Amino acid sequence: MKLLTTLGRLLAVLFWLAVLGNLIAPFAAPFALLLNLAGAGMLLLHVLQLGLCRDRLKASTRPTRDRLLLLVFGAFFLDALPSAETVVAELLQATREADVTLAEMPLAAVHTPVAERDAA
Repeated sequence: MKLLTTLGRLLAVLFWLAVLGNLIAPFAAPFALLLNLAGAGMLLLHVLQLGLCRDRLKASTRPTRDRLLLLVFGAFFLDALPSAETVVAELLQATREADVTLAEMPLAAVHTPVAERDAA
């Protein structure tokens, strides 16, 4: 599966390079229009995919980078995004660990004002 994803990403990059090359120096008459239409359609589908994956992108640690990669690679990048449930579970685990750490601290260290601690 990883091989197919990597191959798909490579083909996506080649496709976008062809679209950009066509915008800079247009190809022959029927191909330029077809490639522009294919590029516009692909961009529209990837923008739609951004909207559908909004929750997964919010749960990501780097949402801006992931949005850009999703625009470029589309479905070939979805497996790299964490599911919202996974991120929520990780946050709950981190919260529990922080609660345990706070519970182990001496009460005086937690509630002593900074001015009193510096004076001592």
